[in-house]
Amino acid sequence: MSMPIVSIVGRPNVGKSSLLNCLAGRRISIVDPTPGVTRDRISTPIALGDEDDSPWVEVVDTGGMGIEDADRLTDDVETQIRFGIDAAAVIIFMVDAREGLAVLDRHVAEKLRRQKMPVILVANKVDDDKVISEVGELTRLGFGEPLCISATHHHNIRELLEKITEIVEHLPASQPTSADMKLAIVGKRNAGKSTIINALAGENRVIVSETPGTTRDSVDVHVKMGERNFTLIDTAGVKRRGKLASDVEYYSQHRAMRSVRRADVVGLVIDASLPVSQTDKNLAGIIADEFKPTLIIVNKWDLAKDNATPEAYAEYFAKTFPELSYAPISMTTATEKINLKGTVKLAEELMKQSQTRVTTGKLNVLIQEILAKRGPSHPRGTKPPKILYASQVSTQPPTIVCIVNDTRSFEQNYQRFLVNQFQENLPFGEVPVRVLFRSRRGDPKV
Repeated sequence: MSMPIVSIVGRPNVGKSSLLNCLAGRRISIVDPTPGVTRDRISTPIALGDEDDSPWVEVVDTGGMGIEDADRLTDDVETQIRFGIDAAAVIIFMVDAREGLAVLDRHVAEKLRRQKMPVILVANKVDDDKVISEVGELTRLGFGEPLCISATHHHNIRELLEKITEIVEHLPASQPTSADMKLAIVGKRNAGKSTIINALAGENRVIVSETPGTTRDSVDVHVKMGERNFTLIDTAGVKRRGKLASDVEYYSQHRAMRSVRRADVVGLVIDASLPVSQTDKNLAGIIADEFKPTLIIVNKWDLAKDNATPEAYAEYFAKTFPELSYAPISMTTATEKINLKGTVKLAEELMKQSQTRVTTGKLNVLIQEILAKRGPSHPRGTKPPKILYASQVSTQPPTIVCIVNDTRSFEQNYQRFLVNQFQENLPFGEVPVRVLFRSRRGDPKV
């Protein structure tokens, strides 16, 4: 059962994204004075009260209605706004109290009067009593007296939640469903990330365009496949830090990297029609540093399959992305929905591997076999190296602590060898493994 949807609607720069962040209690949407920053529908579930039985709603931030998008995406933005309105049980019609009644506010009001769902008129940016005295003219919009709030300073937010509760309390109650897997889709611009998301969602959930940089926020899209619930995270296209042209691009890229950290599995999308770029290589390094299970998704395979085989790609990626040598590869064509469900199933398998725990007994038998095959070198001035015993201390990623007599004896080359041996001989061969070396006293050495 889905939660009632509360869509925040209004002209550009009235504070819709600030209100979403305020209600969520964390930064979800990018907030910037540049008009038209929000393009897709950004949503999050919130509880309308502090009690355990408080109703939940899904709050949706929409783009600014009536703006002329600089990248000629106006029609796409308006379509996403319309989807947000059509799905809503309640609409928060937001205006800027400091600027008063604007022409675009009338345009929004005219659109909303055609709808048959409840509308709460909210005047934002009311930070002092002087502003309150100037909101009377907003009643001319036809939605009664506005509720004066400040999304930035959390003024009257409790009153807004109470108004929403009054409207939705008769609806069937439901709470957020936890995702069985969070899959972040990342890659450089125009690799096809949003097309993959829409194909799996079965709807135009995010804007797809040939215009570079279309996606700005990280967008969580909830998808049900069989009995499994997934959160697919669409992210902004990554490019070199030195080429970030604005604060919006900086925050977009920052959100993309944050999405990598909160995901269970990362899908690195590579455009098969183009050579691998330095941006692709940099992104692979960032993902590897986060120790995230990673699936290399080769998109637009229909444009490359006549020129190369999957085996040739695998060999090429092994050389190009050595830090992701463990990552499996999935060939897809998102526009034709080819192998997308198989890609999600493969991501599920990676998550299971990352959650695997090996017994201490099995691990120590393997340690002895590895030492018999190749022991660590013995640098001058150090003790003869010994691994006294090993134990897996956590999962996601699988983390193994080796208790040794002298951490200095275990150099980087041998550490990499040990990780490779663990991946080859234990049931997490396609996910990153973290190995820590700890002496009987002292701190661990990674």
